[in-house]
Amino acid sequence: MTKIDDVARLAGVSTATVSRALRGLPTVSAATRRRVLAAAEQLDYEVSPSASRLAGGRTGTVAVVVPRITRWFFSTVVEAVEEYLHQSGYDLLLYNLGGREQVRQRVLRTANLHKRVDAIMLVATPLRPADLTALAALELPGVTISSGSRVPNWPCVRIDDVAAARAATRHLIDLGHQRIAHISGDPDDELAFTTHLDRRRGYQAALRSAGLRPDPSLDIESSFTIDGGTQAAAELLARGEPPTAIVAACDEMAMGAMTALRDVGLRVPQDVSVIGIDNHDLAGVLGLSTVAQPAAEQGRLAAQMLLDPLGARPQGPIVSQRGAGCDTPVVLPTRLVVRDSTAPPRAH
Repeated sequence: MTKIDDVARLAGVSTATVSRALRGLPTVSAATRRRVLAAAEQLDYEVSPSASRLAGGRTGTVAVVVPRITRWFFSTVVEAVEEYLHQSGYDLLLYNLGGREQVRQRVLRTANLHKRVDAIMLVATPLRPADLTALAALELPGVTISSGSRVPNWPCVRIDDVAAARAATRHLIDLGHQRIAHISGDPDDELAFTTHLDRRRGYQAALRSAGLRPDPSLDIESSFTIDGGTQAAAELLARGEPPTAIVAACDEMAMGAMTALRDVGLRVPQDVSVIGIDNHDLAGVLGLSTVAQPAAEQGRLAAQMLLDPLGARPQGPIVSQRGAGCDTPVVLPTRLVVRDSTAPPRAH
């Protein structure tokens, strides 16, 4: 069986050059590439991905760190990233933190990633100063998605969470609602996410711009899950007169809120309107109004930005080059999707 060493000897180059030439990297001259291709064809050599990677001093693997793989946003991003990596000849090494701070520290602050991966992608993973020091020591390229933390020299892909929540709240105000509640993330979450803080700011900004004062009694915190939304809405209803509308910080919380409302005999949207943020796969089935964010596109674009410095290209279509390789965050647009869960408030 022909090996890469045989091709290198016939072409008169190193095995690393053979690897780069056969992968189409731009660091090989046209003349050398032709010589390598001719030698490979003469010897009937079939490229071995593992041999090519080892010759180039790479693992062919990208580490992707997510807080909780079971959540819709994270699983959607990971699926898109995996598809792009596969098309580019790379493998994905998934680190699911499971919402645990101890696991996050073990992954980011140890030599866990050293020589195991060529690059790192952090999806909505909060960072501490010690984490930044550990990541810098790895000397690997990286990218963040939907993160409130910035890593020096790493590109970032995200949406404007403040604007998304503002659009959701503004939709309810335009329908005529004034008593608008907000259910959001848990501040006691181990990983200390910041997304819910930005979305609360958007909710409050929309109220103030309409001349409405945010009411703390209408602002409930819980986990970013269906159960969390159910619990938050139940607590909201236990406080007295229900609001005429609810802004949920994510679609899963909105789904839970709709369940809690129906459990006590309140109709959506006749009695209480509900809107979320995300455009979850089930949002259309449930008729949930939402502010859609391009989760899969964030994953594809981040993967492209990550692989570009490595000289990798997918076999399929290339995604948009917007901001690729830059240190300025790439902010993708969101859009309001109006369905059956929102309507003007019922006349009392």
